[in-house]
Amino acid sequence: MERRTFLKISGGAAGAIMVPVFGNAVAAEALTNPVGAAFKKALADVALEAATKAGASYCDVRIGRYLNQFITTRDLNVENVVNTESSGVGVRVIANGAYGFASTNDMSRDSIAAAARQAVAIARANAKLQAEPLQLAPVKGVGEVSWATPFTKDWRTVPVKDKAEMLIAANKAGLDAGASFMTSNLFQVNQQKYFASTDGSYIDQDIHRLWSPMTATAVDKASNRFRTRDGLASPAGMGYEYFDARKEDKVQAAGGVATLYTKSYDIVEDARAAAKDARAKLTAKSVEPGKYDLVLSPEHLFLTIHESVGHPTELDRVLGYEANYAGTSFATLDKWQTKKFKFGADRVNFIADKNEPRSLGAVGYDDEGVPAKRWDIIRDGILVNYQATRDQAHIIGEKESHGCSYADSWNSVQFQRMPNVSLAPGKASLTPDQMIKDVKKGIYILGRGSYSIDQQRYNFQFGGQLYFEIKDGKITGPIEDVAYQSNTQDFWNACSAICDKRDWRMGGSFFDGKGQPSQVSAVSHGSSTTRFNGINVINTARKIG
Repeated sequence: MERRTFLKISGGAAGAIMVPVFGNAVAAEALTNPVGAAFKKALADVALEAATKAGASYCDVRIGRYLNQFITTRDLNVENVVNTESSGVGVRVIANGAYGFASTNDMSRDSIAAAARQAVAIARANAKLQAEPLQLAPVKGVGEVSWATPFTKDWRTVPVKDKAEMLIAANKAGLDAGASFMTSNLFQVNQQKYFASTDGSYIDQDIHRLWSPMTATAVDKASNRFRTRDGLASPAGMGYEYFDARKEDKVQAAGGVATLYTKSYDIVEDARAAAKDARAKLTAKSVEPGKYDLVLSPEHLFLTIHESVGHPTELDRVLGYEANYAGTSFATLDKWQTKKFKFGADRVNFIADKNEPRSLGAVGYDDEGVPAKRWDIIRDGILVNYQATRDQAHIIGEKESHGCSYADSWNSVQFQRMPNVSLAPGKASLTPDQMIKDVKKGIYILGRGSYSIDQQRYNFQFGGQLYFEIKDGKITGPIEDVAYQSNTQDFWNACSAICDKRDWRMGGSFFDGKGQPSQVSAVSHGSSTTRFNGINVINTARKIG
């Protein structure tokens, strides 16, 4: 029942998106069947009692029900509809100063008790190889509490037919506007997570997220050249009201070059614009390499933040505990200890936040029962903190966990995962159009593109979806084949202006991989439009023949 498979979903001419799916296919109506909190508490108490009797000094239990619905379309056809469900129990203990973990998909009392005893046996075996005992930061038990993603429309109750028709309508709008091919997808996730621990917490959470990535492809048949433009909306932690687009939920990008979205998404409108943009990219002039001032929209900058700020401030990477999957971190403890390391310019402030409404990382409590919180990572350009879990907090002198523990399934052990890490808006009144007026030679970039970053999260290269040349304070037209190169410290120290809070909005990653075995989480990153001076830009065009 709990095998891990991979659903390969077409991504059009740009390739394929590999989406992890945990569990078996089920009927759509099965997604709404509830599991009572009293039943989950009874099962949790079985595990807590069995682990304690077996010699555990600490135990936590996660009872999970993970529901997914994925819909895939291409042009005017529905290619796939998948509903999955995965349910089970994971038990983590400390015995003899070491962790042990075991899980089961058999929800009987005997099986859960056996898993708890197995976790204790594993902990005792681990203790023989461990140099010193674990130190857990204290957490006050909260008793029986619950938290749920705020939403007004449950995606599980919306007919699949209506969702598929919306995606097909978007594809048709793109095809009518000049696209040669259109793909659109809908990813919907519901995580029903129950946590209990010997600290005295029984926490029931109901978490909802969704995302609708879309790609328009335009082909020049005379030259066989093609260009694509992906959707500009971001994934969100909310209900199906995400698609109830309203005028007040839209913002106009600098120079009127794109319509962006803050609280909801008009996928049909974006598909129509994407087709026109992809067609225009076929005739856009190629960029001249050199130094440019970059004006980066939040829909683009989120990924640069994710890779160059979010990952290198994960404490497990800093300590070298996470190295095999995407490397460690240049932001080592000695830099933090000086309290003087200039990560960025004085105007650069990064905040970690697990409470931000509609964000992918928003929860009430993490997977160690720690309440969600907000804290500074970079203050006035200085590296001041990291992201820590209960067993890491003492290493950096923190008295409590940051609430950064997460597991992507009941049968995955929880470990340090990124919270929402966001760039604070500028304090002075500034709009994107006003920012551009100060640029003599620059490029305005929108949307997520290709990226590459080294194993210490330092040297990098990023591309985008749309590029517009800026000359003498004005956007002159689209350009193509753009990528910028820098290193993390130089880049953030080159930050010369940040628009104010009126322009602040979130981007996000729906499938952020980490760990071995790999786990996938979702996280948002907010910012306002931001300018960076004197950044190296290369031309990525390939000459064939």
